[in-house]
Amino acid sequence: MTNDFKTEKAEVNWPVTLVLGGTFLAAITIVPWYGFVYGFSGWAWAFFAVFLITSGIGIGSGYHRLWSHRAYEANWVMRLYLAIVGGMALQNSILVWCIRHRFHHRDVDDNEKDPYSIGRGFWFAHVGWMLKDYESGKLDWSVVPDLERDPIVAWQHKYYWPLVMVTNIGLPLLLGWMVGDILGVFLLAGILRLVVSHHLTFFINSLAHMWGSRPYTDENSARDNWFLAIVTYGEGYHNFHHLFQSDYRNGIRWWQYDINKWFIATCAWLGMAKNLKRTPDFKIQRARLAMIFKRAQEKINRPSVNPRWRAMLEKEYAQFKETVNQWQQLQLERVQQSRQKLADAIDQSTLTARYRELERDLRMQRKRVIMLTAQFVG
Repeated sequence: MTNDFKTEKAEVNWPVTLVLGGTFLAAITIVPWYGFVYGFSGWAWAFFAVFLITSGIGIGSGYHRLWSHRAYEANWVMRLYLAIVGGMALQNSILVWCIRHRFHHRDVDDNEKDPYSIGRGFWFAHVGWMLKDYESGKLDWSVVPDLERDPIVAWQHKYYWPLVMVTNIGLPLLLGWMVGDILGVFLLAGILRLVVSHHLTFFINSLAHMWGSRPYTDENSARDNWFLAIVTYGEGYHNFHHLFQSDYRNGIRWWQYDINKWFIATCAWLGMAKNLKRTPDFKIQRARLAMIFKRAQEKINRPSVNPRWRAMLEKEYAQFKETVNQWQQLQLERVQQSRQKLADAIDQSTLTARYRELERDLRMQRKRVIMLTAQFVG
């Protein structure tokens, strides 16, 4: 592949181009024309909403968090459901989708290896990467051996196109016939829903790498954006996700809008999912505080800043490193106890209390450093 991606030559992927272009053209011409001339029934709008949310959960909870990142385990009923509604989103099979997404995480922002690197521009990251057979988008099956062993994933890959036809054409037509609005339901729940679903997902590859904050890491372009989280069912907390990709949550606070998090948790409560992975709070607090220190250091190096503030910040950073060292020592103690099988209930409760104390220390220090930074910046 050429070192200058702007001069890269690639063949047009005509099937993808025709599908994306054709559905988009129909959504901006035929759908509004039909609505203006004939109007859409309440049933058509209801099915549009249900199909939109359902296919979004199929991608977010299924393709993304379950299969790409193994953030939790699901029984066969839940996996089958997610495979069907995920396929309805028409974003390729689970296997193909996960191959490219795993490479995206491994090589994020690398213009030659990241399949939809934002470094190649908004258009490329949003949709352009699919319209041509770029070298960065070639499939490498070596990254999905775990998925190839899943019979439901293999089944969905084998019968992907029949599944797409049934869920995107057959089901809307059937439901439309049942409620007496065949064309209306097909245009809204089939065509318009598909286009909206596509571009909401594509926003995570484009806007979520351009617009928002980076409270956990600035080592990559991913951003947290509450608005994108709302329209993408929780996927918009992307800075957190890129640092802690195995967490089943993207919105980690109870009040953060994350439909996929709530869906997975509900399925776990019903016994359909288990082993939901959560990043230890200490790691989250450590990442946030490390970013605050990094930004504070950039500001405090200005000549106009009082040396006293610089000394205070250095003292806080030394304490931060000591707290991290204590946490790492606790980790070693826990591993040692586990190996020796000496950890009784008292030992475990003592370790847990020490963990909680260190987490509280980091939260309190984060507040102090924020206040300190505000003073020397002001």
